[in-house]
Amino acid sequence: MNKITCEELFLKLLRFKSITPDDDGAFEFIQEYMAGFSAIRVDVQNTKNIFLYKTFSQGEHLCFAGHIDVVPAGDGWDSNPFEPVVKDGIVFARGAQDMKSGVCAFLNACKEAKEFRGTLSILLTSDEEGDAKHGTIEVLHYLKKKNFLPDFCIVAEPTSEKRFGDVFKIGRRGSINGTLEIFGVQGHAAYPEKSHNSINMIAPFLGELTTHCFDKGDDNFAPSKLIVTDIRSGMEVTNVTPGYLKMMFNVRNSTKTAQADVQKYLEGMLEGLEFKLILSQTAQPFVTQKDSKVVKILSSAISQIVGEEPQPSTAGGTSDARFLAEFGVRTVEFGVVNDTIHARNERCPIKEVEQLSDVFKAVIHSF
Repeated sequence: MNKITCEELFLKLLRFKSITPDDDGAFEFIQEYMAGFSAIRVDVQNTKNIFLYKTFSQGEHLCFAGHIDVVPAGDGWDSNPFEPVVKDGIVFARGAQDMKSGVCAFLNACKEAKEFRGTLSILLTSDEEGDAKHGTIEVLHYLKKKNFLPDFCIVAEPTSEKRFGDVFKIGRRGSINGTLEIFGVQGHAAYPEKSHNSINMIAPFLGELTTHCFDKGDDNFAPSKLIVTDIRSGMEVTNVTPGYLKMMFNVRNSTKTAQADVQKYLEGMLEGLEFKLILSQTAQPFVTQKDSKVVKILSSAISQIVGEEPQPSTAGGTSDARFLAEFGVRTVEFGVVNDTIHARNERCPIKEVEQLSDVFKAVIHSF
């Protein structure tokens, strides 16, 4: 394949209508573009995954990871979301920030690498925005069987907040989803003494639930709190007291709080009531220590390219970085500014993509 610029590569990737879990042919193009790298396909059901690697010499294994899939475009765009439009150096297209910017940057950086003390690899999935059941985690299971797990990984999710290079992720909070059902006795509103109002049953505890901290947090994590996301009860009439209530909530937990801690707290609070509690941990918290090689090298590379020191963070939602951490891979995340992801008219400056690629080149050189 003839050499193409970082901008041309970015626009090419954005033209693939790769809505989860379809890659729309992007992986075939990427495999061709990364000629010289060996390719492994780990496709599971309707999810496509590709792992590209090149061993330059004996040494450490550095991986760049991400996803080619995007969320549906939705309505209200000013242009075709899968035909990128460039205005004043800014590209408008679905996936411009999340996360074909990052994919473009590390593909460009790895392709231009002439030497490396060890192995460079790229892990891409078509199912990060969906259930993520057959994506990155399946590739990691495969690599573990082959004794080929990376030592370090950089996930190129959009992490910058107000300006490019101000924030990178050294970890993520976990996510615990919960459903609580309260069982009372339905009755006539005129005779409250003959019923057991399920709303009244939970009401005394709501204040504490919404302010309680399961831990005090630390230098890496904010305190773990319970966030109520939905409460449903009653029949939408004024003369019947409800006998059933369903509440849904989420706890973004640090490494100091486990699912068992949440369950023990709620069961103790609600003792004496008739209730049913269901909890599920959909993501485990993790942190890569600040003195880790990948943290120090990435931070230094960002400072070198951007001209200021970035701040490490664990805020935000979950990403596929959680799977890498579960397999013992020391993982960080860094990418372009995150301010229009999943929104209509998603956009990203070309300059940020080029700077991101320069950061990754500096990382490769420093390793």
